[in-house]
Amino acid sequence: MINKFLLKEFGLKIRNLRTQENLSQEQLSFRTGFHRTYIDMIERGERNISLTNITVFAKAFKMDVSELLNFKIQNPKLSYHDYQLKSDN
Repeated sequence: MINKFLLKEFGLKIRNLRTQENLSQEQLSFRTGFHRTYIDMIERGERNISLTNITVFAKAFKMDVSELLNFKIQNPKLSYHDYQLKSDN
C-alpha cells in the first residue's frame, strides 16, 4: 500500500493550485462538484481519491492528469523511491 507521503503530495498540489487561482475551498467545491470538507480532507492527505476524481480536479484546473500528478514541480528532489509499497515492508 502506498504510504501517506503520496496522499500528502497530492493534497499539497491541490492546495497550491487552488491558492494560485485565489480560490477558496468552497469555490473549488462549486467548480468540481465535490463537498468542501472532501476537498479539505484531500488537501490534508486524508483521502485516497479515485482516478475519476483526480480527472475532475485536472479538468477544474484546466490541465492534463499527467500534469496534475507531476509533483516534481513542487518537490524537485522527489523520486519514486519515496513511495512505499506494501511489498516494501
